[in-house]
Amino acid sequence: DIRATNPCGEQPLPPYGSCLLGSVNLTKFVRNPFTSEAAFDWEQYREVVKVFTRMLDNVVEINGLPLEGQRDEIQYKRRHGMGFLGLGSTITMLCMKYGDKNSVDFTEQVAKEMAISGLESGLDLAREKGPAPIMEDQFEVTAAMLFKQPDLAKDGIKVGDRLKGKVLMGKYSRYMQNIAEVAPELADSIIEEGCRFSHHSSIAPTGTISLYAGNVSSGIEPVFAYAYTRKVLQKDGSRSEEEVVDYAVQMWRDKFGDAELPEYFVNAQTLAPEDHVKMQAAAQKWIDSSISKT
Repeated sequence: DIRATNPCGEQPLPPYGSCLLGSVNLTKFVRNPFTSEAAFDWEQYREVVKVFTRMLDNVVEINGLPLEGQRDEIQYKRRHGMGFLGLGSTITMLCMKYGDKNSVDFTEQVAKEMAISGLESGLDLAREKGPAPIMEDQFEVTAAMLFKQPDLAKDGIKVGDRLKGKVLMGKYSRYMQNIAEVAPELADSIIEEGCRFSHHSSIAPTGTISLYAGNVSSGIEPVFAYAYTRKVLQKDGSRSEEEVVDYAVQMWRDKFGDAELPEYFVNAQTLAPEDHVKMQAAAQKWIDSSISKT
């Protein structure tokens, strides 16, 4: 039973579970920003997700976790949480407004392509290196499982029957049933062969790494503010102040000088709550863990 998440909310974990996260910078895939030819490079994005999936799987091998229970848990399920950062900045660079229909459709596409490409890599890795051990384990069906997933009973499965992890995941998880609607052969293969990991995606806050990436917007969030002042702790204990300018705003100024920002430039101070909810709902269908959202 999962009763809580890690503090930021993006990763529900079992006892001894570890929060192995990594995020893709979406701004890197925008071509011709702020123009009528602005476009997102889906082909390169899918390729990066596949390579990144392999990298996160390698991190499981060198996890360095201090407790035996943690090491056993991460090796058993090999779960990780791939997400993204820079969504708000990317939407602006593509001349869309965070929360409008085009941006909602784009956000769903980003999450869906990450899911499919990641699971394709998970299947390839299972064939190459073997599936996560949980995939081949047998699990006894309980009354609670039948209550939560009526499709089990529809298939004639009863309390006390035993199913492999790969079947429970590939056929009976609501998430994989979504995947099966758009990639049925992938879902069927996972049911048959298993996957390298039990979970693939999770959208974290990415606050610090967003700053490292040039102050792109964080996680699934809109741009927080066009510019603000940060206090930076120095080695000697003192603090200095520095102005931080939003990535997309700085790019606009570099291209067009002091020209007025177009109306599709929005930030968290002006958006309606409904805009936030629509964006999270668009992504959540294709995220198999959770999303950190303010």
